[in-house]
Amino acid sequence: MIVIDAASPVPPFEQLRTQLARQIQDRTLAVGTRLPTIRQLAANLGLAVNTVGRAYRELEEAGLIETRGRAGSFVSAAGEDGLERARRAAADYAAVVASVGIDTGEAIRIVQAALTSGTVTPASR
Repeated sequence: MIVIDAASPVPPFEQLRTQLARQIQDRTLAVGTRLPTIRQLAANLGLAVNTVGRAYRELEEAGLIETRGRAGSFVSAAGEDGLERARRAAADYAAVVASVGIDTGEAIRIVQAALTSGTVTPASR
């Protein structure tokens, strides 16, 4: 279930992108699952079609979904590559944290702040 918080400082497209990405990565949405059309999801969530379209484009750029023309958009098997990239990035981050002497609690707070700031750029995803 997708919930868009209109009072959040995080733009609606980013809220949608993040929630769908999380559902794909935790396998709530399995590989091959057909996603609602952009128009259908926009109507369901009370969002502009362009807002949902942007979220879908960014998910496609990240390799989490694929669009098959008129057949629609589907959860991509390439999403597994995204999980592996995240695992490698986490291992690299853990090595940096250990090398500079940051404790685990502070390291986790740094990651949480980065994930919730709404300023994560596509290149850093």
